[in-house]
Amino acid sequence: MRRVSLCPGIQVSPLCYGTLTLGPLQKDISPTAGGRLLRYAFERGINFFDTAECYGTYSHLRLGLAGCLDEVVIASKSYADDAVTMALSVEKARRELNRDYIDIFLLHEQESEHTLRGHRRALEYLLRMKEAGVVRAVGLSTHHVAGVQAALQCPEIDIIHPLINLAGIGIADGTPQEMADSLGLAAERGIGVYAMKALAGGALFREAALALGYVQNLPGVKSLAVGMGCESDIDANVSFFTAGAFPPSYSLATDRGERRLIVEPWCEGCGDCVPHCRAACLQVIENKLAIDHSRCVLCGYCVAHCKGFYLKVI
Repeated sequence: MRRVSLCPGIQVSPLCYGTLTLGPLQKDISPTAGGRLLRYAFERGINFFDTAECYGTYSHLRLGLAGCLDEVVIASKSYADDAVTMALSVEKARRELNRDYIDIFLLHEQESEHTLRGHRRALEYLLRMKEAGVVRAVGLSTHHVAGVQAALQCPEIDIIHPLINLAGIGIADGTPQEMADSLGLAAERGIGVYAMKALAGGALFREAALALGYVQNLPGVKSLAVGMGCESDIDANVSFFTAGAFPPSYSLATDRGERRLIVEPWCEGCGDCVPHCRAACLQVIENKLAIDHSRCVLCGYCVAHCKGFYLKVI
């Protein structure tokens, strides 16, 4: 698979392996089995892997990419909002990945100039680590057009990891065109962009080629993070990103299965998960959690905030 320049000194495959799918927030594949999938992907040309502290997939990456960690690019993220907590996040990533440095470290889920201002001390710590060679590039991930616009006003930002898809599912404050326009401005200013949720967490699987092609062809988007939970997913996406089409025998509907967020019947209806749903698809009605599946992007973040683990993406 070819390589593209995401930012100075960092060359990546146009297809990025999104590891959220492998961890306990989604499929909960063991580190050993998940590691085998990551190695399989690497052997087929993927050198770019996206993770985050909350994904629980550092062990998958360490095991699967042992012996070739210096040949890959790993991006991680943290919700830390101060220097002390961010230092712990960076050291946790280095330790659990068994790496001296992290290629890309992002402020996780920034919403606007206000949240970016609130995370300024964490960003300043990352910038110091960049100067020290511990982090190679810094940036933010966002589901908000305002998050991208905030990055445009912050000259220290190297990388933006935005949510975008042709249906606009999961974009918290705008349309796909508004997000695309902001990303185009980012590219003009030399900011590296790698996108997420092109398939809206699987909601657009019936038009996968159209959905992937839409994001792939947006000006400035250099790579696209895609969750892949089996070898056939990897083969199909490698085929799409190298030959422009899925294999004739591959069916997203049957090979992947149709994933869905479910709530166990013994859910207590506490509502702790609701404010953490960026797609606004959760609400508590008569002490029961209700899910608007038409809005859900299957990110799995709500699962992390369910004390009883009553929410699952299956």
